[in-house]
Amino acid sequence: MTEEDFKNGQVLLIDKPLKWTSFQVVNKIRWEIKQRFNLKKIKVGHAGTLDPLASGLLIICTGKFTKKINEFQAQQKEYTGTFTLGGTTPSYDLETEINNTFSTKHINTKLVQEAVQHFIGEIEQKPPIFSAIKKDGKRLYEHARAGEIVQIKSRKVSIHSFKILNFVAPNINVEISCSKGTYIRSIAHDFGIALKSGAHLSQLRRTKIGDYNVKNAETIEEFIARLNLLQ
Repeated sequence: MTEEDFKNGQVLLIDKPLKWTSFQVVNKIRWEIKQRFNLKKIKVGHAGTLDPLASGLLIICTGKFTKKINEFQAQQKEYTGTFTLGGTTPSYDLETEINNTFSTKHINTKLVQEAVQHFIGEIEQKPPIFSAIKKDGKRLYEHARAGEIVQIKSRKVSIHSFKILNFVAPNINVEISCSKGTYIRSIAHDFGIALKSGAHLSQLRRTKIGDYNVKNAETIEEFIARLNLLQ
């Protein structure tokens, strides 16, 4: 790939590491391309945010291909993750501490499989208060961190498939295929309610976006090494 290739447009599949924000990945990729080709600027963007505590497939678009970002964002997503039963957190994941605990003694494999049926097809979902959605000019997480109470409207999302990969209490390993805008954190939280208990998301990895698979993605370090080998 040349400088012109990046300007004309490239689709980069990056395996986002834990604790990096999607924005940090974009900044790093942009900086490396600028350094490699001595550029003052280059357009770089991502097609769908992954939370810092999630890993997996991040589609990065450069140059003219940044116009394709909305097209990629609209595609079906697939995730694997772990729901941990018995406790809820304000963020619905491990970004915040457990604030309520619940009994899990009554939960068995049959109940877990029955609960799945409530989350197939088109469902109403409330995004987490700790999310980047804007309300009144501020991100929801900014309201949350300021201790402000805001009303969040539910919205329709589609769950195409929901598989239980393994259940060893208190953890449920899942694979979910869903539409744009679906929060797996919210599914974890609502799944706990469906089981008359509580739950939070303790692990998440995005494995697919449309036809793109994380198996074909490279780490940030691998991308930098490949970039530095370009003539």
